[in-house]
Amino acid sequence: MLGPLVNSAALIVGGVSGALLGRLVPRRVKEALPLTCGVISMGVGVVLVNKVQTLPAVALALILGALLGELFFLERGLELAVGWARKRVERAFPAERGNKRVDDFVVRFVTIMVLFCASGMGVFGATHEGMTGEPNILLAKSVLDLFTAMVFATELGFAVALIALPQIAIQAGLYFSAYLLIPLATPAMLGDFSACGGLIMLATGLRICGIKIFPIVNMLPALLLIMPVSALWSQLFT
Repeated sequence: MLGPLVNSAALIVGGVSGALLGRLVPRRVKEALPLTCGVISMGVGVVLVNKVQTLPAVALALILGALLGELFFLERGLELAVGWARKRVERAFPAERGNKRVDDFVVRFVTIMVLFCASGMGVFGATHEGMTGEPNILLAKSVLDLFTAMVFATELGFAVALIALPQIAIQAGLYFSAYLLIPLATPAMLGDFSACGGLIMLATGLRICGIKIFPIVNMLPALLLIMPVSALWSQLFT
């Protein structure tokens, strides 16, 4: 489980470093680097989208997944949970109170939580390592997360490092359950899974750059639907 451990360690180091150095980083750097991180997220998304095998299945899974997310108010529920967590963090670190832009804290925190914990790269990387033992995808994500966490922690403080807890829980769960998918998954299904995650990463990058605030959390059920939808589509139309 090298990938999940390294990824979470990079997130902690980046989050703590950014929180400690936040006052030393010029405002122009804080405003410019998140844009670069957004572009990187979009670039990784493009790479993953190129793995698509059955485009109609990916489109159908995304539409159905987004519909389910909207019906169950997933993003709103996460925003409420993050608001509760923010109050706990402020209580634990009083010095952080007043140093953040409170008005957009929840929106930005939800965005980076999705980027770190539920991005297509992270979900696919953990599943891929569980199936093949190759941690390369998560190691690449660790490099990105190290600097991304550092940048966001200059504004959001130590709360960014706490994202490592749900991240390693999600990635470890995917890693240890991946063996259940080994006899079921085909290369086409895995390719469509990557493409679906890549599209969500594109939306995440656009959100980080402030171009469009996509309801990313509401799109995540698509990652659960894509593999069965891909398999069903292949059986019916190929």
